[in-house]
Amino acid sequence: MDKIRLLLADDHHLVRAGIRTLVHHYRNMEVVAEAGDGHTALQLAKDYLPDVALVDIGMPGLNGIELVGRLRKECPQVRVLVLSMHTGEEYVRKALQAGAAGYIVKGADVSELEFALRSVMKEGSYLSPSISGSILQGAAGTATTQPAETLTPRQREILQLIAEGHSTKEIAWKLKISIKTVESHRAAIMERLEIYDLPGLIRYAIRRGIIGTE
Repeated sequence: MDKIRLLLADDHHLVRAGIRTLVHHYRNMEVVAEAGDGHTALQLAKDYLPDVALVDIGMPGLNGIELVGRLRKECPQVRVLVLSMHTGEEYVRKALQAGAAGYIVKGADVSELEFALRSVMKEGSYLSPSISGSILQGAAGTATTQPAETLTPRQREILQLIAEGHSTKEIAWKLKISIKTVESHRAAIMERLEIYDLPGLIRYAIRRGIIGTE
């Protein structure tokens, strides 16, 4: 049997080290790459084409929800299992709608991680028992009726970087676009949200789960 190849994406070194140690003891499973931010994770997924990407939600640069969506489009063969401290319905719903194959909470038993990884590979999906089944049903039932997000994926990406404190020049460099393009997106974001100051943008990003509060 071929080994299940994993990509770990979490901005905490200790979390990645702990998961790597656990996976080392799992039969026919190995970690082939790991990343501490969303953009690096996306590139590594393209380079290594793992079977499963284990993704945290609160990552810098490109958060986990956005990463799930990008992976779904750019690496559709990679199954994504979200591993998060968040148990709220909004987080779970967004992850599933973005294309995640499963969702497991960080407070789960150690044994649940292996079961979740294998379930995603064999059954195609997994949801932690600690999360109400109604969340999954609700996500499925509203997937086609949920109103479109106020911001485009690119605008959400730029808003996250702005809220994390990156300058216009840094954002342009990270996304490989011009400074003028970043400024245009920033103006469009403010116009759409009707928020015209940085503190307001940060508060919006936190409320919408675009950035964490840590």
